[in-house]
Amino acid sequence: MAEAADLIIGIDAGTSVMKAVAFTLTGRQIASASVRNTYVTGDDGSVTQSLDQTWLDCTRALRGLADKVDRLADRTAAIAITAQGDGTWLVGAGNRPAGDAWLWLDARAAPTVERLAATDADRARFEATGTGLNTCQQGTQLAHMDRYFPDLLAGAETAMHCKDWLYLNLTGIRATDPSEVSFTFGNFRTRCYDSDVLAALGLTHRRALLPEVIEGTETTHPLTTEAAAASGLKAGTPVCLGYVDMCMTALGAGVRSEGRNAACSAIGSTGVHLLAKPVSEVVLNAERTGYVIALPIPGVVTQVQTNMGATINLDWLLQVGADLLGEFGVTVGLNDMIGRVDAWFASSKPGNILYHPYISEAGERGPFVNARARANFTGLASRHRYPDLVRAVVEGLGMATRDCYAAMGALPSELRVSGGAARSASIRGTLGAALGAPVRVSTREEAGAAGASMMAAVAIGAYRTMDDCIADWVTPELGDAEQPKPEDTDRMTRLFAAYADVRRGITPAWDILAAR
Repeated sequence: MAEAADLIIGIDAGTSVMKAVAFTLTGRQIASASVRNTYVTGDDGSVTQSLDQTWLDCTRALRGLADKVDRLADRTAAIAITAQGDGTWLVGAGNRPAGDAWLWLDARAAPTVERLAATDADRARFEATGTGLNTCQQGTQLAHMDRYFPDLLAGAETAMHCKDWLYLNLTGIRATDPSEVSFTFGNFRTRCYDSDVLAALGLTHRRALLPEVIEGTETTHPLTTEAAAASGLKAGTPVCLGYVDMCMTALGAGVRSEGRNAACSAIGSTGVHLLAKPVSEVVLNAERTGYVIALPIPGVVTQVQTNMGATINLDWLLQVGADLLGEFGVTVGLNDMIGRVDAWFASSKPGNILYHPYISEAGERGPFVNARARANFTGLASRHRYPDLVRAVVEGLGMATRDCYAAMGALPSELRVSGGAARSASIRGTLGAALGAPVRVSTREEAGAAGASMMAAVAIGAYRTMDDCIADWVTPELGDAEQPKPEDTDRMTRLFAAYADVRRGITPAWDILAAR
C-alpha cells in the first residue's frame, strides 16, 4: 500500500542562499537544506547570476533535503516555490537562458530610472502599480536593455523572475504570479497586466516577452520527468508557483492572522515593512515610493516600504568599538559586541539624541529615495558616552520604521517582527514605542518557504481558504504581545517630529557632501 503524502516542500531561492524546507500539512517544519548562492558583480554596476547554476543549486538543495527526510519523494504532496524578487531572467528558444540574469542588485538601469521618473506618464504608472521606480525592477531593467542592449532582448522569448525560471524547470511551464505582475507591469487592483503601465515604461512593443499569469492557490502543474530525475522527487507531484519572497515571508511571519490584517517588519541588514490592507485602503504617497504587493488572499494587498540600512547601522557602531579595543590589544568579535547591545541600551538614560540610519553606501530608498543620503547623529553633548550612542542607533531604527509606516497611512495597531534583530529586547521595545503598538515575535524559522508552502496547502485542498491555513501555520508561531510603555511612546512621538524635521532640513547638505 502506498504511503500517504504528508509533506510539502517549500523552496526559497534567496539572494544569498537557496533553501528547501519540508513542512507537514499542518505547518510543522521538520527539516531544511541549503546551498550557498553565487552571483557576479562588475565594475559597471552589474550584478548577474547564471540561470543554469541556479537550477542546479535548486536540485542540490532538494537532494540535500532528501538526505535528511526518509522517503521524501513518496511523502511529498506538493512543491512550492518562492524567490528573490525583481530582476530579469531572460529565456529563449528551447527554454534555454538568453543570458545571465540581472539581479535586483544590478544598478545599470539607474539613468533609465531617472529618465522614466521625470516623464508625465510616470504618475499614471505609479497610480496603477502603487510602486516607485527603482533599478531593482524588471520594468526599468527591460526598458534599459531595450535602449542599450537590444541584442540581449533579440535572443529572448520570455522575461521571467527567479522563481518563474525555477518553476519552468520544474514543470515546463512559462508563467509568473500576480504579485510581481501587479507591482511591475500591471495594476494591483486587477492583478493583471496594464497597457498604460507598459506604455509609461516604453515597453508596449515588448509585450510578447511577458508570460502568462497564474494564481498558485488555484493552479498547479505536475513535476516533469526530467525535473524528477534531477531532483530525486516523483514525476507528477503538484508544483505551486508562489508569490515574491517579500510577501511570502510576511505571510509566513504573520502579516495576517485570525482573519485580521496586521503589519510585519523583517529587521535584518535592511528593514522591510509590510502592512496588509484591503485594496480600497491603499494610500499612495506623493513621493511615489514603496510597493503595493498582492497577497494570495482575494482583495488583500500589502503596502511595502523598505529602508536600505537597518542592523548594518548597529554593526558599524559596534565595529568602531571593536576596532578601538583592538588598538589596545583587546580582540573582541562582532558577535561579542552584539551580545552587549541590550545591556548598553539599558544602562543609558533616555535622552534627546537622534540618529538617522542612512549608513548604506547606496543611500536610502524608503520612504524617500536619495542615493546621497548619509547617516548622522544630532543632539550630542559632552556627557554622552558609548551606551548613549548605542541607544540612539537602536532608536534610529525605530524612527526609520515609523517613517516607513507613516508613508503608508495610519500607523499599524499591532506589529509582528521577524529576523535576527527580533531577539533583542531593546529593538523590540523601541519598535513598539516608535509605533505606539504592541509587538509580537514570529518564531517561524523559514517564513518565506512557509508562505509559499501555505499557498500549496490551499491549492491541493488541505485547507479551504488561506485564513484557515493561517490558523494552523501562523497563529501558533506568534509570541505574546509586548505592550510599549505610554511614556516611551510619548517620548518617541516627540522625538519623531524632530527626526522628520532634521531629515528634511539636511537634504541639501547631502548634495554638497557628495560633490567631488
